[in-house]
Amino acid sequence: MALLTHWKDSAPYAGTPIAMGEVTDPATGEVTTTVPFASTEDLDAIVASARLAAASWSTTSLSKRTEVLFRFRHLLATNADRLATIITAEHGKVHADALGEIARGLENVEFACGLANQLKGEFSSEVSGGVDVHSVHEALGVVVGITPFNFPLMVPLWMAANAIAAGNAFVLKPSEKDPSSSMALAELWAEAGLTAGVFNVVHGDAAAVGHLLTHPEVDAISFVGSTPVARSIYQRGTEAGKRVQALGGAKNHMVVLPDADLDLVADAAVSAGFGSAGERCMAVSIVVAVGEVADPMIAKISSRVAELKVGPGADPSSDMGPLITAAHRDKVASYLDTTTAQGGVVVIDGRDVFKANATGGFFLGPCLLDQLQPGMAAYDDEIFGPVLGVVRVSTFDEALALINANPYGNGTAIFTRDGGAARAFATKVSVGMVGINVPIPVPHASFSFGGWKDSLFGGHHIYGPEGFAFYTRSKVVTSRWPDPATSSVDLGFPQTR
Repeated sequence: MALLTHWKDSAPYAGTPIAMGEVTDPATGEVTTTVPFASTEDLDAIVASARLAAASWSTTSLSKRTEVLFRFRHLLATNADRLATIITAEHGKVHADALGEIARGLENVEFACGLANQLKGEFSSEVSGGVDVHSVHEALGVVVGITPFNFPLMVPLWMAANAIAAGNAFVLKPSEKDPSSSMALAELWAEAGLTAGVFNVVHGDAAAVGHLLTHPEVDAISFVGSTPVARSIYQRGTEAGKRVQALGGAKNHMVVLPDADLDLVADAAVSAGFGSAGERCMAVSIVVAVGEVADPMIAKISSRVAELKVGPGADPSSDMGPLITAAHRDKVASYLDTTTAQGGVVVIDGRDVFKANATGGFFLGPCLLDQLQPGMAAYDDEIFGPVLGVVRVSTFDEALALINANPYGNGTAIFTRDGGAARAFATKVSVGMVGINVPIPVPHASFSFGGWKDSLFGGHHIYGPEGFAFYTRSKVVTSRWPDPATSSVDLGFPQTR
């Protein structure tokens, strides 16, 4: 059984853990790794190291930082298969999906390699007689990333790439359920030549998070997770004077109009609903069928689900792997009984998969529910599993109103051949990321990722230009170099005329 450590000063750091956690292979139920939960002393030591490193790294030239970023990008690409194997072993997603996660993380590193352009300030000359004004973007100092289990490598890269490029030191607190890929990242940063102490990893649970939220040497917190925790992180962090971005949960709706290509719709719904066993914040969990499209659409979705193979993520023939834990699998499965009790219809019952499974893994097959409505648990809750629900409405306006009334606003999509309807939807829907015939509208790294309403707390989206904005603060310098002979006392309010 493997034993993890923390990462400090570009080396493993054992510390003095207050407890040990267990990491399980979701495909077998076997405990494969133990992970230390940091003590207060461990946390303080790692933050202190990061503070020292930040002072040095923030004054490192942009060309040197760019060199390190490009080397890290190369190492990330050349180690992709090994990293994907680590992800699959602890999260359970199939290997191809893990490679896709790495590719999206790599995209963010590539964007951060353009740091010299992203960190440029502005300049105006002669705003007044002999007076010039310029702005600069300075690093915050020590920033903390608290990341979820579902993307154990991609989300840390969303945060760390921009934070480090901007001149900060970064402390990563990964999910204790699948932490090994974070340690692999730390090794790659060190191999790339990153200054010791700039990238750190600390393991722990809610107690560690609470200490970091109020630590006087931490300047900013970036979080991705569920809405209740995101709200708490934002409130506690801002009360402690930190800059905080906290991305919460989702209930992503996909609207299908009567003119849509139903084969395209069925492929998209199955891919976006059941990829990574539904453990994605951008997964489609509700299909809103407009008019008479529901029955033929459900038939096509069902035919595709029948062809899917659920099995270990390391098996190349598997289309979908297990869920992260047995407890989570059981909670997700419970929504099927709840749906029946509340008047919905279970079209496909994925529980047959885990009832037949003999490996001890946390498997649940794709589940398809029909006749859902607001007020039903399967509609209201973020299930975070392979459960796709169908809501039937009569009109486009009814579909739009349904989405806008939902407390979440992460992602949404519409499938149609009608350009006017698509444009109206994109304009009027109250959601941060919109797809038109695209089921998972995750933006390219040159844009920024983030939802609205209860899906985001804080003023900055993550990665892209807003990522750099979050990890920097602007300073404006007004300068004049006068002839001493022209100097005089003037108590009037300064004017730029």
